Amino acid sequence: MVKREYRDKVVIKKRMLSVFSILFILLLLLTIRLSYVMINQSKSLSAKAEEQWTSEVKIDARRGKILDRSGNELAVSANVFRVDLDMNTLKQWMTEKNVNFEYIAPKLSSALNMDEKKVLSLLNTRLPSGLPIGSITLKRRIEKADADKVNELNIKGVLVSEDTQRYYPEGSFLAQVLGNTNKDGVGLNGIEYQYNKVLSGKPGVRIAETDSKSKTQSYTISDYTKPVDGKNLVLTIDSTIQGFCEKAAEQALFDNKAKAVTIIAMDPKNGEILAMVNKPDFDPNNPRSGVSSSDELQRLWRNRAVSDIFEPGSVFKVVTATAAMQENLVKENDTFVCNGSLTVANRSIHCWKTTGHGTQNFVDILKNSCNVGFMDLGFRLGAEKLNKYIKLFGFGTKTGIDLPGEAVGIVRPTQKYTQVDLATTSFGQGAAVSSVQYIAAFNAIANGGVWVRPHLMKEVTHTGNNGEQIVDETYNNISEKRIINADIDKTLTGYLEKVVSEGGGHNAFIDGYHIAGKTGTAQKISPTGGYAQGKYISSFGGMAPANDPKITLFVSIDEPDPSNYYAGQITAPVAKQVFNDIFNYLNIKVDASAEDVSKSMLKDVVIPNIRGLKKDDALKKLKESNLSFDVQGTGDLVSDITPIPGYTVKEGTKIVVYTGNPTNDVNLVAVPDLNGYTIEKAEEILNSLGLKMQYAGDGLVSEQSILPGQKVSKGTVISLMLEDGED
Repeated sequence: MVKREYRDKVVIKKRMLSVFSILFILLLLLTIRLSYVMINQSKSLSAKAEEQWTSEVKIDARRGKILDRSGNELAVSANVFRVDLDMNTLKQWMTEKNVNFEYIAPKLSSALNMDEKKVLSLLNTRLPSGLPIGSITLKRRIEKADADKVNELNIKGVLVSEDTQRYYPEGSFLAQVLGNTNKDGVGLNGIEYQYNKVLSGKPGVRIAETDSKSKTQSYTISDYTKPVDGKNLVLTIDSTIQGFCEKAAEQALFDNKAKAVTIIAMDPKNGEILAMVNKPDFDPNNPRSGVSSSDELQRLWRNRAVSDIFEPGSVFKVVTATAAMQENLVKENDTFVCNGSLTVANRSIHCWKTTGHGTQNFVDILKNSCNVGFMDLGFRLGAEKLNKYIKLFGFGTKTGIDLPGEAVGIVRPTQKYTQVDLATTSFGQGAAVSSVQYIAAFNAIANGGVWVRPHLMKEVTHTGNNGEQIVDETYNNISEKRIINADIDKTLTGYLEKVVSEGGGHNAFIDGYHIAGKTGTAQKISPTGGYAQGKYISSFGGMAPANDPKITLFVSIDEPDPSNYYAGQITAPVAKQVFNDIFNYLNIKVDASAEDVSKSMLKDVVIPNIRGLKKDDALKKLKESNLSFDVQGTGDLVSDITPIPGYTVKEGTKIVVYTGNPTNDVNLVAVPDLNGYTIEKAEEILNSLGLKMQYAGDGLVSEQSILPGQKVSKGTVISLMLEDGED
């Protein structure tokens, strides 16, 4: 008996121990689980719970303005309206009116010009947890007329409030620089993207608590945070100078049937970008208009001045010249002999002037843009020193301009240079640069040898309580660095002035002004390797006034008409027009009389042969050539004119037109000056005068068998010699 009782007690203790062990394990597991839920899942569960008991409406901040340096508005946030749905109030109203979503959807879709199915889908939106949502944004950025239609529906819970929409008052003006925003007002590219945090501000929010049936609690107070408007961004852009560049770029694009045109104007003293133009462009108010693919959209939106790279060609010779001068490897009177080509490592490398420039000094090889002379300089420097200056000028690295998508460019590593690479790099082949890299480098020459960072932000401001503009930040990341000795820089600038007054950049010359610059014509690289046939980039870098530059300018024409692609012929004249507009605007004084300056801006015109034409037809032809006239006689036919056809005169020159009986010299015409013309244009002019031609060579007219101005009879044959144009 005692033994059995003892055994029962032992069994009971074992059972109790087992039960307690199981309970302890369960409690431990429960504790672990609760700890995991409370610690690891706290945030996600709290968020889900908050979704269930709160109704949140986001209130966007007004995006800051983008202004030019004079305060002109380039991008603003216009007042429009938005429609939000307070689902709690809406459902209460529906219950009172005994209607459903199918009743409301067509009314809202009609007022807002929305698809009815889409409206119905939004009305039935639920939280991720599956519970009804507290608020919905139905449509944003609607005009007042549509907002009034929604208000007239008198549906409680359908809330119409103020909203903002990004608007660009000047349309495509400065398009790729400004960029654009998405439908939520977030910057996608350009300045809008680069300074999105500055411009966007901080959104506000209204949060209200709801019960289990999504009804707002009457005893709670909604939490409302007022939005903080974005700050204003003042750019370095001068809208007037930008306008000059926009007009010139548009005209150059059309005249040259080009793929693209880029123009940049810069203040050499502080690196401020005064103008930056890319054509073709787009309207940021409607950025997808007429675009059929995303690739086309990106090409149109891309800021080619910053993102695209190209072989610079002869504009790069400025770097080689600077390096040789700085290293004391060349003197002004050093002689260079150009026979039209140079053999390097068994390869014949040609100068653009295939017949050669003969014997020249250092100034001449720069003025004539002689490839052979610059190859000599390259060999004097060697790969290490040449690359040293290429990198000093900022090529192969980003300038740090405050725009997205800047290209690095391509610079061959020093250890990979061959003798051929050294020769070709010295005159602008083998490296690849962006337009902004080049103008920053050229700007260093204009700035006395000191490189400064190009930039577009001038200052960040906000509007004070009394409407005054308060400056919060000014640009201070110029990063000055001296790369050229000041004396050498001054000498180089004088040489570059001769390039414009006497050399390949003569079509940028304006009487009375000192302009220094360099042209460049480079064949484009083919995606499949080698150079693309008939595809070129023509460019011009210039500064003025040369003795104390106030403006630096870079003009690039991408894939001009292959019949005339030489920079001296097509790019330098564009720079001339922009410089002239800027000189007048900035009131930069001239050395010559105003009359001389105005004459230098007029185009040369070959007097057309209008003899034998009816008077009205003849006068119309003179007007088309921008020539004035003085008619003498009362006849119906033109008998003669003075000066005679073929002479080259300036636009606006007065031509004396005689009517009546023909004179004895009616078959005599003057031989026109055809130097620098394409063969197509030369043939057109000669045919219009009744003259014939024969020619040899390729490129532009460099010589003619009969000197300009000599009188010859109709039918005379003029022999022309063609050569590649100055690059």
